[in-house]
Amino acid sequence: MLFGLLALAAAATAIGSPEASTPHVKVRILAEQAVAAPGQSFTLAFHQSIIDHWHTYWENPGDSGEPVQLTWKLPDGVEAGAIQWPTPEAIPVGPLMNYGYSHEVSFLTAFTLAPDWPAGEPIDITVDAYWLVCEEACIPESAVLELQLPTGPIARLDDGVSELFAAARASQPAPLTVVGEFAVGEDSILLSFPLDARPDAGRAPAEARFFPASWGVLDHAADQQPTLLDGILTLRAPLGDAPPREAVRGILRVGGDAAYALEVSPGGTGGVLATERAAESMGLLLALAAALLGGLILNLMPCVFPVLALKAFGLLQHADADSRERLTGGVAYTLGIILSFLALGGALLGLRAGGEAIGWGFQLQSPAIVMGLALVIFAVGLSLSGVFSLGYGLTQVDHAAAGRSDWIGSFATGVLAAVVAAPCTAPFMAAATGAALVRPPVEALAIFSALGLGLAAPYLLLTAVPSAARLLPRPGAWMEALKKLMAFPMYGAAIWLVWVLAQQSGPDAVLIALSGCLVVGLAAWMWDAAREAPLRQGMAVLLAIAALGLAGALPAAAPGNGAAPAETAVDYDADRLKSLTSAGQTVFLNLTAAWCITCKVNERVALDTDEFRALVARDDVTYMRGDWTTRDPAITAVLEAFGRAGVPLYIVYRPDGSTEVLPQVLTPGIVIDAITS
Repeated sequence: MLFGLLALAAAATAIGSPEASTPHVKVRILAEQAVAAPGQSFTLAFHQSIIDHWHTYWENPGDSGEPVQLTWKLPDGVEAGAIQWPTPEAIPVGPLMNYGYSHEVSFLTAFTLAPDWPAGEPIDITVDAYWLVCEEACIPESAVLELQLPTGPIARLDDGVSELFAAARASQPAPLTVVGEFAVGEDSILLSFPLDARPDAGRAPAEARFFPASWGVLDHAADQQPTLLDGILTLRAPLGDAPPREAVRGILRVGGDAAYALEVSPGGTGGVLATERAAESMGLLLALAAALLGGLILNLMPCVFPVLALKAFGLLQHADADSRERLTGGVAYTLGIILSFLALGGALLGLRAGGEAIGWGFQLQSPAIVMGLALVIFAVGLSLSGVFSLGYGLTQVDHAAAGRSDWIGSFATGVLAAVVAAPCTAPFMAAATGAALVRPPVEALAIFSALGLGLAAPYLLLTAVPSAARLLPRPGAWMEALKKLMAFPMYGAAIWLVWVLAQQSGPDAVLIALSGCLVVGLAAWMWDAAREAPLRQGMAVLLAIAALGLAGALPAAAPGNGAAPAETAVDYDADRLKSLTSAGQTVFLNLTAAWCITCKVNERVALDTDEFRALVARDDVTYMRGDWTTRDPAITAVLEAFGRAGVPLYIVYRPDGSTEVLPQVLTPGIVIDAITS
């Protein structure tokens, strides 16, 4: 209503046309100058006052509509410039998105007056104005407006309209001299804008939107997914009906307040756009194949070994079972994994859509989840050790009745395998999960499903092929000893998770976790000791729930300490990285996490070594390390910029401005070649 109040206040004294009223819009033209001088410029405002719930349109109206059109009739010696468009609003109308204005808006136009214009002779100005005003229906409206502007030897502003013109200029985008870039992918467009570093440089503004002045550049109604890294804002949106090939003018609105007028040109040959485009351009079939292969290789990762050992024991135990029973267990195990990967993938996509800067493995960035998982795995180990029996539980060790397959246990084991395996990274997996994050939700979930299917495939194949049972040793008394031996990988997994917890929340969290293990142990003993006493077993269940409830007491907001880096490492800092690379310094960036077993193995084998330290010192390389053990939006932004969804990520920044991304599994030779080449 600011424009409306200012217009009313100025109406009595301002030089302008009489107000024209249509059923939906009131219009008037106003002059900023009380007197125009020959040889100088002057500015007029075409002001609209629009009734509630209706809107008019910007120069690119979006999915429907027509822009405001002003046709000036001027005497010789007077020339009109282009309309100075205010920053538009994104106005949703059903499934469509319009770009336009509601309530009050002023369109400024600058004019030049010839030097030989006779001072004192007024300027007669007429404008034929046309606009389309819409709610659900659209009505074309028009008006003819006239004003007479005095002239004199000295220009003089009209104080009565100064505030209206100041507000009109404030509604326009600020000019930005830098040029953005765009890259057209298979079905989307990536736009990159160099902006000054912001206080929240690790978190992209949730309301960033680019309004292209040309129709069809992008899908107007779609969300534009923002990423902010080192002052570079990247937006991703589905392509429109007329993908651009040349430079495009437009307005970038950031955070709902700041707006910039700029141009984006074809680019994307390196840096953010190149990696984003590479991830997006991976076809769906290729991404599914990479996910399936990555899931298969994931079975070889050390973090998955405890659960696979559990399944191997279950398979041995069921060697004498009929093929249908084995297949039921295999299918249940597979469903447990796939549904868990779908749940994790869906949660990841939903949180990212809400503006959260997270990636694959995000669940283990929560200390409460880490502790809860440690307690569950510890309980499984106690069951394998014979402290208590889970019955239809995770271990598949006991059967409550002959002939009944423990499909619930198989399903639960699949869930456990998925949760434990998800933070691990295997070859092909990083590319698949990175591609999933830039594809539509349905395709992304298909990729997560393929990843789960790859993880489950070996066990499913063994249960589905009847002849495979003949390759297994016969059950016997030796299996009791094997069962107890299988408990120790579970204890090892629990120890690892408690160590991760220590990195996230410090020694107090370890005390809480160990207290939880004590309560779980007591609950397990009470459960087994009270087989025929339902009340006591109920108390045991309550104790187990109380142990899990201890996770709520964790200092979740405590900063993670991170694993001790090599002596040569410095902590990741975006400004420092930019400064080093700008100065021509070689930088080796290691993005890692305490819960990432692949990261820890790589560091032990290739990075936390005397050979690597000597190489860094000899070649004057800065070794920078980013710890993603707990959520860090700045590191998430780096992962996204290189088309990755999780750690590890190893990048060599070279003095010539090029970058090299190393494989997920390192050897000393790979690192040496990358740094010295």
